[in-house]
Amino acid sequence: MEEQQRSGLSLFDGVLIIGGGLIALFVAFKVLGFVAGIVWLVIKLAIVVGLVMLVARLMFRRRS
Repeated sequence: MEEQQRSGLSLFDGVLIIGGGLIALFVAFKVLGFVAGIVWLVIKLAIVVGLVMLVARLMFRRRS
């Protein structure tokens, strides 16, 4: 008897691919959220520093 060769993916292979894809998607969203949080923190710090400098400049401006 000849052995039949199976072609295609088994159920276990499909489950592994789908599970790996879901894990990769979860990690990608976590990384994206972390990067977006860092960028938003830098923007907020820049706004606060700019406002403090503006107020200091207005308060201590010398009149000529």
